[in-house]
Amino acid sequence: MPLAVPTVTLLPLAPVLVLTATAALLLLLDLLPPRDRKAHLGFVGLGGVVVMLVVTLSLWGNPRRAFDGMVVLDDYALFFDVTIAFATGLVLLLSLDYLPRNRAETGEYYALVCFSATGMVLLASAADLILIFLAVELMSLSLYVLAGFFSGRLSSSESAMKYFLLGAFATGFLLYGIALIYGATGTTNLERIAAATASLGRAPLLVIGFALLLVGFGFKISSAPFHMWVPDVYQGAPTSVTALIATGSKAAALAALLRVLLSALRAAQPDWVTLVWVAAVLTMTVGNVVAIAQSNLKRMLAYSAVAHIGYMLVGVVAGGSLGTGGVLFYLLVYTFTTVGAFGVILLLERGGQEAVNLADYAGLATRHPVLALTLSVFLLSLIGIPPTAGFVGKFYLFAAAIRAGYLWLVVIAVLNSAVAAYYYLRLIVYMYMRDPEGLPTAYAPSLAGNLALGLAVWGVLQFGVMPAPLFDRARAAVAPLLR
Repeated sequence: MPLAVPTVTLLPLAPVLVLTATAALLLLLDLLPPRDRKAHLGFVGLGGVVVMLVVTLSLWGNPRRAFDGMVVLDDYALFFDVTIAFATGLVLLLSLDYLPRNRAETGEYYALVCFSATGMVLLASAADLILIFLAVELMSLSLYVLAGFFSGRLSSSESAMKYFLLGAFATGFLLYGIALIYGATGTTNLERIAAATASLGRAPLLVIGFALLLVGFGFKISSAPFHMWVPDVYQGAPTSVTALIATGSKAAALAALLRVLLSALRAAQPDWVTLVWVAAVLTMTVGNVVAIAQSNLKRMLAYSAVAHIGYMLVGVVAGGSLGTGGVLFYLLVYTFTTVGAFGVILLLERGGQEAVNLADYAGLATRHPVLALTLSVFLLSLIGIPPTAGFVGKFYLFAAAIRAGYLWLVVIAVLNSAVAAYYYLRLIVYMYMRDPEGLPTAYAPSLAGNLALGLAVWGVLQFGVMPAPLFDRARAAVAPLLR
């Protein structure tokens, strides 16, 4: 009897395979000389990300499935792949001079960044709970190590330990929820779960399973009240790693969460919309109010990141192509803005240490006017001031919520944006209207860092002035999930 060989197509895994091959190549090249300089590995990693971006764009408009529907490479996944590629590429650029300056230049850093990006890309394409779990672990394990990469610093080791312990705790919720959902439906495929949910209704086992699943995702996207790990991890981790955690990992986790909500939980939409409404209000309010009290910029941006997740949840509540497409648009422009803001912090030093305190930026416009202007652009985008992309992103999210009838949610979001303006503008006031005191804040020259900041500024202004093409792509990408 002839042996039947199953047909396996690897094209839906093309972006994942490019990043995996890049990471493996980096590990091999790390064994070769020169042993004391590893900047060339950063360029190899950056080249792999560029190839992955080209492959992603070439596959646009041709949805594919593989492995019995576990992997779905549709335009929705490809849009998130583009976001993750920009986040990873900008972080690699910022790292080229940052690591040698902190005496931490090793080859495995670049490999770990690529492995974490591989998990992110796989998470965006996952249409099965088992694959979602595996992708989350691949992404998270790499980020745990990267968070503690400055092993000589107690704060870095502390952040890695907290990130690992709370991440493992969140993974427990996620895995237990998957087990309960499988017990209730007999499947882990999202489309089959949706069919089973429509017939089972509010079965207790299913409700508890989905509740645990949402708790696990809440940790990963740092929505309140599951955000407590964020400020300590952001403060202690290397600034380049903080930028990756704040952008790429959030984008990947939101991609998986949205696919679960819109596919597996479509029948229960009235129930989860109420929960997400409450989470959005709580997340926005907690993030913005606590950020006011922060004098450490990395902690301030950490709570700011929590608040911005709240804004994105407003779009999730609004639903439809406007709301969900607005979330995708906002994620991409938020990636440019946040990586840029952390990039400016990364390039400034005071007394041999990173300039992370508010007082370090007093009079920065006098000493380093270009950096001060660049940081101001990113801060204005985070506030939502035109003509930056942050304004357009909030406009799309809030307009979608108003159209869907969630007027009070938008009122709360606008009030939160006004609160956020205080602590963002406070930093601008320090840069332009305060006299410097003590040791001067110095700029650490970096051609690659300057290039990363230039690309980030371009993204913030380009999508602020001409947002329509990107937003149309975002709406088209989510349309198949809404049918």
